[in-house]
Amino acid sequence: MEIKEEKERLVLLNDADEEAGEMTWSNAGPDIMIIDHTFVDPTYRGQGLAEKLVAAGVDKARKEGKKIIPLCPFAKKEFEEKTEYEDVLRK
Repeated sequence: MEIKEEKERLVLLNDADEEAGEMTWSNAGPDIMIIDHTFVDPTYRGQGLAEKLVAAGVDKARKEGKKIIPLCPFAKKEFEEKTEYEDVLRK
């Protein structure tokens, strides 16, 4: 599985280069990313792929010096469970 970035979207591609999932966000000014949607095709669920999408979003925010507001229920749960994401969480 490969993660590719598009405009305000991270796309998860399978080995056949088909879309298997996505995470989308919107920008609230230059310093804030709002994660608003995370999805993985039912065929690929249970493999930790949604977690990888959120982790890729966290990496992006760190590289760009941004904070994240996790509005999507899945991303919100990830931020609640993973203390290592606290540095990018907008409080």
